[in-house]
Amino acid sequence: MNLIFIGGGTMAESVIRGALANKLLGPENISVCDISSKRCKTLIDLYKISADTKLPSVVTRGELVILAVKPQNFQELSGELTSLLNPEQTVVSVMAGITISSLQKNLSHKSIIRVMPNTPSQIGRGISVWMASSSVESSSVSNAKRLIQTLGLEIQVSVERYIDMATALSASGPAFVFSFIESMIDAGVYLGLTRDMSHQLALQTVLGSAHLMENSGKHPAVLRNMVTSPGGTTAEGLLALEESGFRTAILNAVTAAYEKSLNLGNS
Repeated sequence: MNLIFIGGGTMAESVIRGALANKLLGPENISVCDISSKRCKTLIDLYKISADTKLPSVVTRGELVILAVKPQNFQELSGELTSLLNPEQTVVSVMAGITISSLQKNLSHKSIIRVMPNTPSQIGRGISVWMASSSVESSSVSNAKRLIQTLGLEIQVSVERYIDMATALSASGPAFVFSFIESMIDAGVYLGLTRDMSHQLALQTVLGSAHLMENSGKHPAVLRNMVTSPGGTTAEGLLALEESGFRTAILNAVTAAYEKSLNLGNS
């Protein structure tokens, strides 16, 4: 299997790193096209792969063509890419919001896989939701699945709208979690903890809580109640969260991200 990456940014690098680390393929099987010659050199130096700023010199080299550019740049890219693709290739898109039908129409190409990973994929701890069009050969589906699994967990769906929902929840979600952790650290500093101590306490609290929920299999409400003593400090803090509209803010954030994903697909 040979991979072609159109765009050599963070997500492309995550896939490259995962594929090489899991020995799914070697550097000789990976080619990248990126508009930045500096970025191409960085990827060559780090991973010993092929990289070029010219699209025609790259696209003909592999079975899976991975679109890892910003969705806002897709329209401009599609004009040049359409004439370079051949029917045997499968296009794998990691662009937010761009639907399979839009990809097929703009690229004049039927074999499409749409994937939405998230940033923890950089360390193999991500989760990806993906879907293949009916025109994708079973061998390409299998190859794509093995590639996606190098990023962490994966969920294959048959209903495309779930990908836009996942974009809002799991792909945008890490930013919401990082903002929460940052706020916890700042709160600890406000109380008088050193920043280093507050950082360690906040981070381990989130990590430990996530692992506890994963390992116990219990509903988060059950776990929350286990921490909350009647009339205690946790109950007081939870009241402050409710009065500040904490849950509503999270719901609004995920909903706004979902609507943005839909708008990107319609633009």
